[in-house]
Amino acid sequence: MLGVSLAAFAIWLVLDAPTLQHNAQVSPVGTRRTVSLDLLGPLATISRDLGLSHVVSIADGILGRHGNRPGNGLHPTPVPPKTTVTTTTVPRVVVDRRPSAEDPLRVLVLGDSLGIDLGDVLVNDLTGTGAVLATLDGQVSTGLTRPDYFNWPAELSADLPRYTPQVIVIMMGANDAQDFPGPPDVPFGTRAWDAQYRSRVESFMAEATSRGAQVIWVGMPPMQDPVLSAAMSRIDGIVRRAAGHVRGVEYLASWTVLGTSTGQFTPYRVVAGQEVNVREPDGTHISPGGAQVLSNVVEQAIRTHLHIHIGG
Repeated sequence: MLGVSLAAFAIWLVLDAPTLQHNAQVSPVGTRRTVSLDLLGPLATISRDLGLSHVVSIADGILGRHGNRPGNGLHPTPVPPKTTVTTTTVPRVVVDRRPSAEDPLRVLVLGDSLGIDLGDVLVNDLTGTGAVLATLDGQVSTGLTRPDYFNWPAELSADLPRYTPQVIVIMMGANDAQDFPGPPDVPFGTRAWDAQYRSRVESFMAEATSRGAQVIWVGMPPMQDPVLSAAMSRIDGIVRRAAGHVRGVEYLASWTVLGTSTGQFTPYRVVAGQEVNVREPDGTHISPGGAQVLSNVVEQAIRTHLHIHIGG
C-alpha cells in the first residue's frame, strides 16, 4: 500500500508540476520559494515536454474547474543570464523589400511560450513562401521582468550578429505580471512598475532596430483568468505606447484576433465561416489553430505595414 501511495503521489507531482511551480513563483521571495522552484523546475519541464499538463487541464474542464493553469510554463524557472556579445562591428542590415529564393528575407521570431506557439507556425508559413529564411528563438517561462532568470537583452545581442535579421517578430509578456525584485521591490500594478517596464521594453525595441531591422511586436491575447487578462491588458498598453516612441516598430494587437470582437476570451473563433479552436484547454496558451490565425495576420502585416512582398 505504501508503494502504491508513493507511486500515485509521484504521478500526481509530475502531472501537476506546472501548477505547483506557478504557486511557488507567486509566493514571497525567500529560501522556501527558491528551494521549491529548484525542485519543481525539472518536473514542470518534463510535464510540459510530454504534454502531461494538458491532461490535467482537460480533466479540470471535464470536472468543471476552469482556473488558469500555467500550462507550458508561464512563470520563470532559473536560467543563468547569458553574457552580452559586442556587435559594434556587425554591418547595418538593409531591408530587402522584394525578397527571393536567391536573396531571402531574414526573419527572426522571439518570444516566451506564447511566442513559441505563434513562432512554430509562423516560421513554417514564412519558409513556405520560398522567399524567407525564418528562425525561432523561443524561451519558455521568460520575459523582461526577471533578467536574473533569463536575460533577453543579452540573448538579443547574441542573436543579431548570428542571424542578421531584417524583420524581427516579438511576442512576449505573459510572464511579466510580477514584481521587479529589489532591493527595493517594485510591485506590479504601480506607476513605478509601469515606468520601469516601459523603459525595458523601449530599450529592447531600440536594440532590436539598432542595425536596421524592422520589428513587429505582437501583443498578448485575452486570458480566461480575468485577473491575468487584466494584467495582460495593462502590459499590452505599455508595449503599444512604447512602440509609438521607437522608430521601426509596429505594434500588432492580438486581443480581437484571438478573442471576441469586443476583446473577451473565447476558446473558439469563426474564421472564413469555419469554427476554429484558437486556445489551449489551460485558457492561456494558443492552440495550433489559433497560431495559424495569428500567423496569417502577422504575414499580412509584413506585407502591408512593412511593405515587403513575400508572396501570398
